[in-house]
Amino acid sequence: MDLRNQVLARNLVNYSCRLQKDEKVLIELKGTSGLELAALVVEEAYRAGALPFVRISNERTDRAFLLSVRPEQLRLLAEVDGALMENMQAYIGIRSPANISELSDVPARSLELNSVLYSSVVHSDIRIKKTKWVILRYPNESMAQLSNMSLAAFEDYYYSVCNLDYGKMSAAMDPLKELMDNTDMVRICGPGTDVAFSIKGVGSVKCDGLMNIPDGEIYTAPVRGSVNGTLRYNTASTHDGFLYNDIEFEFKDGKIVRARANDTERINKVLDTDEGARYIGEFALGVNPYIVRPMNDTLFDEKIAGSFHFTPGRCYADAPNGNQSAVHWDIVCIQTPEYGGGEIYFDGVLIRKDGMFVPRELQGLNSDKLK
Repeated sequence: MDLRNQVLARNLVNYSCRLQKDEKVLIELKGTSGLELAALVVEEAYRAGALPFVRISNERTDRAFLLSVRPEQLRLLAEVDGALMENMQAYIGIRSPANISELSDVPARSLELNSVLYSSVVHSDIRIKKTKWVILRYPNESMAQLSNMSLAAFEDYYYSVCNLDYGKMSAAMDPLKELMDNTDMVRICGPGTDVAFSIKGVGSVKCDGLMNIPDGEIYTAPVRGSVNGTLRYNTASTHDGFLYNDIEFEFKDGKIVRARANDTERINKVLDTDEGARYIGEFALGVNPYIVRPMNDTLFDEKIAGSFHFTPGRCYADAPNGNQSAVHWDIVCIQTPEYGGGEIYFDGVLIRKDGMFVPRELQGLNSDKLK
């Protein structure tokens, strides 16, 4: 048993979800390499006096199910799983896919149906809105390959990232949250990027280990019709099993009016899922000091120190801009010098340059201060 899993299990139960006596928690494992952690989380939940429930699946059976899935299957599954989720006070999701591309040959129509008829119903409408939830990846050979590391080296990296002092990070986030809550116009500049939008009145949310592990971002959302300009992302992003590169968006009055990628036709089909998929539902700044390069895993990449992500699709209820969609796709752009640099301005004031916060009150979020 890796003793670091015991620390992680305690953090998930007692810090992230703050489980209380008699609260019900659904522990969902997708994959098999996280069985040790899942078992420890069950034990820790019982130790807290909570009532754990367990679900286990994997991407191979998910693919087989989705290849020929019919709407009535998804509606019934959403009804059953939705009823279960309605009875939960907390949710802990452990993801450990052996192959992140396992769904890449599932028909786009099946993936869309799953998103609209199942995921949106069970997760967007119930889990996110009504439970204390946290989702994390569990280290395996696939993740180590994505990071170009040995499994042992990746595990060391993983636990340093996931078991950092989130209380310290949370306190350092407070000045940035206050600033974002009082900001109107944001402008982001960088290679191939010059985009401006308003965040006035939307509010911001600290992500400090309570909903995702690893964590380390503060998010808000642009006023829905305010986004104008161009944005070139510099990290790859997997959506529904397909790896996209060289993503570029052009915005006019909030809407993505032009989209390019290594598969331009395919990315436009994603953006045509529904009317809200061409509008942005989230803008966030990443600040985790131990995550410094992408590994094509959203839960890690969106927390990269010196990065931001700009998310087509659904907004979050706690930072609402009114945009609704079956899509919520976090795509990351890194602004450290190694990735071309860039600047972020709030109401005309330079806030971050080349990935480093400039104002004195925000410098506590720079990596050298958080480690």
